[in-house]
Amino acid sequence: LSRTADCGEIDVFSEDFSAFVFKIQANMNKAHRDRLAFMRICSGHFQRDKEYYHVQSGKKMRLSQPQTMMAAEREIVEEAYAGDIISVFDPGIFSIGDTITVPGKKFKYSGIPTFEPEHFMRVSPKNTMKRKQFIKGTEQIAQEGAIQIFKVPDSGLEEVIVGVVGTLQFDVFEYRMKNEYGVDLYTSGLPYEHLRRIAACPCAPKDLVLCTGAALLEDFKGRLMVAFGGEWAIGFLTKHNPGLEIADTLSV
Repeated sequence: LSRTADCGEIDVFSEDFSAFVFKIQANMNKAHRDRLAFMRICSGHFQRDKEYYHVQSGKKMRLSQPQTMMAAEREIVEEAYAGDIISVFDPGIFSIGDTITVPGKKFKYSGIPTFEPEHFMRVSPKNTMKRKQFIKGTEQIAQEGAIQIFKVPDSGLEEVIVGVVGTLQFDVFEYRMKNEYGVDLYTSGLPYEHLRRIAACPCAPKDLVLCTGAALLEDFKGRLMVAFGGEWAIGFLTKHNPGLEIADTLSV
């Protein structure tokens, strides 16, 4: 099926290659600590080692190790076509929702909507000497998209706030941090139930009028959010901050 971009619908039968990153997965091979970006080819013909353009970074690149996967088996791909899914090694360049095209084409495919988190937890490393591993783990897991990671604006990453749809995801997060990054965590639950993205702010974010139980947060892409303890607090925010625009959906 054709996919919509910011310039309109891209014909799946177009000769120009384009692809959309829909998944990031770290540590699929624990022996190598690799990180893969999975992309769906939306149009054209992909060829290994050919030069392509990463729209979000504005950089040209060669995808020299494209793979297809079947269970634990991996196979190098020489070429692929619209509808195929390939994975490439990701040194930290790609994010979910990124667009790859042929040089000269700069359109962006529409992002993937994500579910609003309903449960939040504050986490920090038990061992402060593990700070580097803690930051790496939280950033990589955030970039995968299933679990959302936030911090207080203008603060460091000594502690972060994890937002999930279901509480089982907290267990998954703790398990992965311990087993993949060697970090044991301190955790404490937070009373938030809703999250809204700030689309336009009439003042400095720190000057927003927030009700008791609300908090200003920042995601790993630097986007500002407000977390609330109840739906009534959303109305309070817009009423007491004229000109403020908030979005009730997130995308990656």
